[in-house]
Amino acid sequence: MKVPEPLLEFLAIPSVSTDPARKEDVRRAGLWLEERLQALGFRTELQETPLHPILYAERLVDEKAPTVLVYGHYDVQPPDPLELWDTPPFSPTVREGRLYARGASDDKGQLFAHLLAAEGAPVNLKFLVEGEEEVGSPHLLPFVRANRERLRADLVLISDGAMVAPHTPTLTYGLRGLCYLEVRLQGARRDLHSGAFGGVAPNPIQALGWLLARLKDERTGRVLIPGFYEKVRPVPEEEKALWPEPHEEALKRELGVEVLPGEEGYSVLERLWARPTLDPNGVWGGYQGEGSKTVIPAEAGMKLSMRLVPDQDPEEVAGLAEAYLREVSPPGYRLEVRRLHGGKPFLTDPFSPPMRLMARALEEVWGRPPVYAREGGTIPVVAELKEVLSAPVVLLGLGLPDDNLHAPNEKLDLINLERGVAAIRRFYELLAAPSGR
Repeated sequence: MKVPEPLLEFLAIPSVSTDPARKEDVRRAGLWLEERLQALGFRTELQETPLHPILYAERLVDEKAPTVLVYGHYDVQPPDPLELWDTPPFSPTVREGRLYARGASDDKGQLFAHLLAAEGAPVNLKFLVEGEEEVGSPHLLPFVRANRERLRADLVLISDGAMVAPHTPTLTYGLRGLCYLEVRLQGARRDLHSGAFGGVAPNPIQALGWLLARLKDERTGRVLIPGFYEKVRPVPEEEKALWPEPHEEALKRELGVEVLPGEEGYSVLERLWARPTLDPNGVWGGYQGEGSKTVIPAEAGMKLSMRLVPDQDPEEVAGLAEAYLREVSPPGYRLEVRRLHGGKPFLTDPFSPPMRLMARALEEVWGRPPVYAREGGTIPVVAELKEVLSAPVVLLGLGLPDDNLHAPNEKLDLINLERGVAAIRRFYELLAAPSGR
């Protein structure tokens, strides 16, 4: 497949939503997308927010036709570390049938597939595209609640995920939720000389190590926060029967590790898709420069992400975590817990009528039936759209597990883009047919 020139233009815009210096670039990506949808006959509105705009667009072809709401996001993760990219992250490059750029898979490339499939589609289409997904969608959820009637649709279609393996069309029916915290420990009022004050001064780095050690059991891998597992339900055996065979050795090779640590007593796929987790994502404190500096820092901190499963609630889990951290925090330190963002878990019927139609479209295009999977990541708006709009959701991932999301050398296999467009077009045809309504 030859890469469409507009997709290269889209990927070249450095729409990094977490970087204040890129605020105008994020807006530029939203405007670029608005112009493309207008060229396809959509009525558009770029809704301003305190951070980045939300783009709404609609094209209604027939009041009797089904209506599909397509969700995606035009913001991307920071490209750092830049030195690990083989080619510049915002200079899209094609190598061996793969498109390399920040946003190629998450989510500009997959969103662009829906723009290509929209041309001539025999269904009513609505697009809801945000510029804040990578920072937790703080303004999208209120927008959805305030515009439920305008967003009303027969189904929601989203491509912001991955197939389980190459040449393996995949329908995702579950996502984990997210609770993300920042924890700060304050000791003395200033940094202190470790010779003059060592032995009497509180050391926040040491205290942080003690806290980390008390969050998970070293032997079983279980999270030690009281009440953390209270609402976690086991996965029914009939549901596990839908899952593909796990390839543990291939996963080890991909990650470059010899073991796959995790919660004791559960398979790799259960730990990836259907069990909650807790992971430190960053730890800081003290001197980080070249050479030595004998200092006891005044402050240290860490960032924690907890992936959640039905029926865990992000706010409730945040409260449990904060209470436990305060309980086990050693004396002599001031503890601050910041709730950065979160998202609810999502689970839907893998055999709903829209999922069956998409399964048929995928089989026709790929020549093989799709597999069904949950996914370990989080898309905060999915559960909200399902709840507010009371509409079924179809999650069609066009990426692959090795797409390097959020990492250097992010890529999208062009064969997946080509077949994804064909499958979406065929899905619209099946949906518009009298038997599909």
